[in-house]
Amino acid sequence: MAEDQAAESSSATAAARSSATVATLGNSVIPLVNKLQDIFAQLGSDSTIELPQVAVVGSQSSGKSSVLEALVGRDFLPRGNGICTRRPLVLQLEHRKGRADGRGQEWGEFLHLPGKKFFDFHEIRKEIQAETEREAGGNKGVSDKQIRLKIFSPNVLDITLVDLPGLTKVPVGDQPSDIEARIRTMIMSYIKRQSCLIIAVTPANSDLANSDALQMAGIADPNGHRTIGVITKLDIMDRGTDARNFLLGKIIPLRLGYVGVVNRCQEDILMNKSIKHALIAEENFFSSLPVYNDLAEHCGVPQLAKKLNQILVQHIKTVLPELKLRIGEALASAAKDHASYGEITESKASQVALLLNILSKYSEAFCSMIEGKNEKMSTTELSGGARINYIFQNIFVKSLEDVDPCEDLTDDDIRLAIKNAAGLKSAMFVPEVPFEVLVRRQIARLLDPSLQCARFIYDELIKMSRRCMVDELQRFPALRKRMDEVIGIFLRQGLAPSETMIGHIVEMEMDFINTAHPNFVGGSKAVEMAVQQIKSAGIAAPIANKKDTGDSQLLNTARSLKSQTIPGRQINGIFPEQGVRPVVDVPKTALAVNRVGSTWGIPSIFGRHHDKCTLVGECSTSQVFNEPVHNMERGFSNMIRLRQPPSVLKPSETHSDQEAIEITVTKLLLESYYDIVRKKIEDSVPKAIMHFLVNRTKRELHNVFIQKLYRDNLLGEILKEPEEISIKRMRTTNTLRILEEALRTLDEFPDEVEGGHKLSTDPTGLPEIHRLPFSAT
Repeated sequence: MAEDQAAESSSATAAARSSATVATLGNSVIPLVNKLQDIFAQLGSDSTIELPQVAVVGSQSSGKSSVLEALVGRDFLPRGNGICTRRPLVLQLEHRKGRADGRGQEWGEFLHLPGKKFFDFHEIRKEIQAETEREAGGNKGVSDKQIRLKIFSPNVLDITLVDLPGLTKVPVGDQPSDIEARIRTMIMSYIKRQSCLIIAVTPANSDLANSDALQMAGIADPNGHRTIGVITKLDIMDRGTDARNFLLGKIIPLRLGYVGVVNRCQEDILMNKSIKHALIAEENFFSSLPVYNDLAEHCGVPQLAKKLNQILVQHIKTVLPELKLRIGEALASAAKDHASYGEITESKASQVALLLNILSKYSEAFCSMIEGKNEKMSTTELSGGARINYIFQNIFVKSLEDVDPCEDLTDDDIRLAIKNAAGLKSAMFVPEVPFEVLVRRQIARLLDPSLQCARFIYDELIKMSRRCMVDELQRFPALRKRMDEVIGIFLRQGLAPSETMIGHIVEMEMDFINTAHPNFVGGSKAVEMAVQQIKSAGIAAPIANKKDTGDSQLLNTARSLKSQTIPGRQINGIFPEQGVRPVVDVPKTALAVNRVGSTWGIPSIFGRHHDKCTLVGECSTSQVFNEPVHNMERGFSNMIRLRQPPSVLKPSETHSDQEAIEITVTKLLLESYYDIVRKKIEDSVPKAIMHFLVNRTKRELHNVFIQKLYRDNLLGEILKEPEEISIKRMRTTNTLRILEEALRTLDEFPDEVEGGHKLSTDPTGLPEIHRLPFSAT
């Protein structure tokens, strides 16, 4: 028995010591949090720091305002029928020791009226009503803009509460049709924060299972780590019923439990019954009912204030480390923003130094972006010089490689070119003239994509210039505009020689067709490849009614072409195998070769012919013209009349074997030489662009900026800041001051608070208050 008494005595002593520690911390911690709230209130909606606070949630007429007034001990909140709280009221209670003369012991201060003290709490109520109407109107309108009120009194514990508008179902007055949804959204914006404790107020004469406050608290705090239940109006429950099961958490369990209170009724308010007398009546009510005798610490406004104070202190200890981290991050971000706006420059020397610094940094940043050394390198897409390389390799080169050099040439086009090049004579093989005409035509097609490539690189450089130092130059839009103009003109000046050089490169390839290039396929090899292609494709001779058809005819034609395109060595201007013979003994094919070789007067792509006009040809020609003409006087009735030639002449649609080989050979030659030129273009065009456009910009951009912008008569104009930049600088300066003040305030917190979160084994950091049994979840 003695051991039990000793244990109880020890437990009581520990509890008293714990309570004293919490009370001491509460007296020092909560005012500091209130100070932080005042500091961040200066930022208004710009503040993203979540400070510890207690939000009061409940349906309309559930007794929220009465609970708050009981905690303060004064009548100061708007009263009446319907919705009374129409704007969030942030209520900061700060304990102050009373004066010996009893004067000026209690007063209130509004944040929107700095320096003005309200000693009459009826005036506080009037100011709340007036401020509410200024923002929300006078006909039941609701606003989410806060009213911040601080009350200093010796009769309160240090705590911060937020009185939120009560949940309502039916809109009245100027309330919108979706008033319920709007109020729920407003309430949820407060209680969803992990730094906010929730007081869920529910009247005892309603079903707890249908409580709007508990429902919303369950959504915002599903684990119940931050929710305290308050049961109001216990004195008007039906006779024979009580709230014992409510307070013990047997109906809807809450981890932090419930506290029951007795409010003043409307008659008490009309009879001006004081809060002091109401608290005495509340104490008498609980003491008169045996069912509440063993639940003393679950009942009464004083117990509620004590419990809120202790829980808030522990909650602050939990969130303090993260709070310091977030304030530090916000301070770093604000400092970065402030640095981007720079300092105010008024003297000429400082303006000159600033301009030179900006131009140098811009030129360095531009070159770094091209070289891939940019500090703000993107990890989601190609940027800077990587885009230029992509345009060269994946757009320009790949596009040229995908082009078929013969895609716009049909077989008829090639056939017509060969016949037109033969002139009066019938061509026996592909001469050089049609090949050069066709290959020049294909080379000319490379000019447009090459010029487009230069334009693409120009556009990329313009884009890079506009992405350079965006934040640093936003304070000088006139300078930014001038720099964009200068770099635009400079890049256009680099684009012009780039395009000129590209044109020269293509023209050089067109001016000299080098058939002696080692990679060129050559005539003999082209004939062999053509025959193989025709044989593999199964092309039959298109000329019918001939006995000599098939492979033998193709081989004979090819052999004839090949033997005549690769002639032997000349002796005294005459091929040995030909000799000088009468005309009648000269084969037609030899005559044709001699005719072709002797009359075109141009070297063939298959070999070189220097034949002069032979005596055989001369004899043949003179013999024809010396023949007598007989029967010239024959009657016109038997004359053979020729049909008039059409204005547009085309050869017959049928192709001979020789023509098929000629067409195929021409295609092979075009593809071979086009491939040689394409590779040269793919190599030369990027070099020209890099030399005249990209590298020139890297070398000379800074000097061009100095020449164009470093002028005394331009300093005042280009370094003029717009008014909005000055406003932003003032705002960031104010933000820096506020955040630095907040950090200094955090340094004032006791060491017990900063290390307190490490001592708690509970993951939430919330305390298990002595002799207050929490309901199990």
